[in-house]
Amino acid sequence: MATDMSSGQVSDLDWLLSGLVQRVPYTRSAVLLSADGLVKALHGMDADSADHMAALAAGLYSLGRSAGARFGDSGEVRQVVVELDSTLLFVSTAGSGTCLAVLAGREADAAVLGYEMAMLVKSVRPYLMTPARQAAGAPSTTGL
Repeated sequence: MATDMSSGQVSDLDWLLSGLVQRVPYTRSAVLLSADGLVKALHGMDADSADHMAALAAGLYSLGRSAGARFGDSGEVRQVVVELDSTLLFVSTAGSGTCLAVLAGREADAAVLGYEMAMLVKSVRPYLMTPARQAAGAPSTTGL
């Protein structure tokens, strides 16, 4: 899956992810992604791994939304956590149309990481929104 960042371009949001990874012990990497799986910002992994992570996280987020619609009174997804033998993967809502995915070692304190993710999102939520894509052939609002 291709990112929406050009090669070598550093996103204005990369520093936020870097700060999160540095603040929480045993946290390895973070990816900010659109809900449809495009990388918006990353820290701690190469572009190919970030693309893969974004696709996985978008899928997990979509499954969470489906579970909420069916079993959770249509509640919004707050967080999806995948616990592996040596790794924790957190995916949370980061803004309208945007998710935050974070990888941490098993030793990481899940409560602290979840809290730090929530505080990051809360502090910059308006800047994390991803507008919905228009369908192919839909008229443009720019008049071009």
